[in-house]
Amino acid sequence: MAKAKRSISQTFVWILLALLILGLAGFGATNFSGTVSSVGRVGDTEISTTDYARALQNEMQAMQAQTGQAMSFQQAQAQGLPQAVLSRLVLRAALEDEADRIGLSVGDEPLAADLAAIQAFQGPDGQFDREAYAFALRNAGLSEAEFEADLRAESAATLLQAAVLAGVVLPDTYVDTLVAYAAEQRDFTWARLAPASLNTLLPAPTDDELRAFYDENLDAYTQPRAKRITYAWVTPNMILDSVEVPEDALRAAYEEQENRFNMPERRLVERLVMPNAEAADAAAARIAGGEVTFEDVVEERGLALVDTDMGDMAREGLGDAAEAVFSAEVGEVVVAPSPLGPALYRVNGVLSAQETSFEEAIPMLRDTLALDRARRVIEGLAQGIDDELAAGATLEEIAQSTELELGEIAWTGSADAGGIAGYEAFGDAARAVEEGDFPQVEGLGDGGLFALRLDGIREAAPLPFDEVRDRVDEDWRAVQRQDALVERAEALAERIEAGESFVEVGLEPQERDGLGRGAQVQGLPAGVVETVFEMDEGAVRAIAAGDGAVVVQLDAITAADAESEIASTFAQQVEDQAASTVSEDLFRALAADIQARAGVEIDQQALNAVHANLP
Repeated sequence: MAKAKRSISQTFVWILLALLILGLAGFGATNFSGTVSSVGRVGDTEISTTDYARALQNEMQAMQAQTGQAMSFQQAQAQGLPQAVLSRLVLRAALEDEADRIGLSVGDEPLAADLAAIQAFQGPDGQFDREAYAFALRNAGLSEAEFEADLRAESAATLLQAAVLAGVVLPDTYVDTLVAYAAEQRDFTWARLAPASLNTLLPAPTDDELRAFYDENLDAYTQPRAKRITYAWVTPNMILDSVEVPEDALRAAYEEQENRFNMPERRLVERLVMPNAEAADAAAARIAGGEVTFEDVVEERGLALVDTDMGDMAREGLGDAAEAVFSAEVGEVVVAPSPLGPALYRVNGVLSAQETSFEEAIPMLRDTLALDRARRVIEGLAQGIDDELAAGATLEEIAQSTELELGEIAWTGSADAGGIAGYEAFGDAARAVEEGDFPQVEGLGDGGLFALRLDGIREAAPLPFDEVRDRVDEDWRAVQRQDALVERAEALAERIEAGESFVEVGLEPQERDGLGRGAQVQGLPAGVVETVFEMDEGAVRAIAAGDGAVVVQLDAITAADAESEIASTFAQQVEDQAASTVSEDLFRALAADIQARAGVEIDQQALNAVHANLP
């Protein structure tokens, strides 16, 4: 328990140090003393304006480090950072106030040890340096008394928090019940009834039946709300055929990529450096005699096989070992010199020389160069098109005078539609566009560009019955087939439960043994495992599955083996997770109780004053 408290307390020390050091470059140097010293209080414990400003500044700096972009206070406010920071400070103040109320404090020795452990307060010899301590506090605008009082209060609050979080033990009954439930297993037999197994034809539906089915499933025949958008776009692939690539550019690219098109013969090689030539020869002889394998020798040297892998090597990369390695057969181990001394080389494969003439490489080179040139062509179009749109040109006019293609889409927010709707940039623009917005050029991310215009909103509405009659007919028949199959499966299940076997009723049974809850087995319809865990041993049930039905019989129930390694591991995980959850719930309850008893006061004017000093 003492160890846990000490660990958590030390964490708070480092957090406080981080706030202090960051404050030196930010709000630690800003004067918030004025006439308002706090932004609020919990009981008798104040939340100082300086603490709030420094904590908010640190949070904003952390966000800037993640995104790489400067963050304004307005942006921080939109993300809820001020509220989050204030909530944390209120919680800290509540713990400090409660610790003070019950007389919980930290002695001088633990406080001195915490101060000595802070690196910023240490001298060149790694020991606590009072001058460094005083200098850091002076630059942060804090006195030693203020800092030590804050640190003492933090440590006391941490002790109170640790007392709640540590030592929660759940009763064995709780854990045993969960393990017994989760680790149970089932053995069962099942068989599938496919649509083809129906022996009778389904009757044709009447118009009244189809209309009734349409009304009952209206959501399935309702078109979603959509934005009607006109767009003009172009991608490098769309203009690829119109881009010409001169032969001199192709030849220059071929020469630059000589190593790609013309590769010498290579070997896949592993190398194990040995202490000396005698050790290398002895190991090679043992391998050749079948006493050990190359892997065994690698292990004897205290290495893993991956440590010996050199990849594919050409002659020039092997130096003095080239002749021996290139003369060896695949799988053979030879002794040869290396820059690190005598070594064993094993040849794992031969890669033949690869030669591609300029004429053979032209198609590959042309595709790459043409795509690059197409991107540059589109990049050159962008500014001109943007200027034309700004001057009042329509998307239709732009499509007539440039390579851009005109299109229309009822955009619902789904990227599965393909085409331009599959581009994230188009989705972002379509989501943001409003009526009256002027089109502007935006990039697609692959070198393409587009501009769009919102023509109107199509509200969600049911599709007319006559338009979807064929779909309704198909869906109705599918439901009827499913119902017929389930009905037949139920009849067969009754016969099996009465004593007949799966084979006797004309089914091809499959058996599954030892399946646990949530098991996923290829070929086993969804819902079967869940169903068998609801059944009694020996029971038979019919289940709708996909477009068919399943008959399943539960053969055996195997209780959880509490002594097994899997059950023990699961029990420990359950206990740890549940104990952690209970601890957190207890701590939240304590924090809420402290704040309710002590009372929380927030000075909005003081908060506004701090916010006004933020960039």
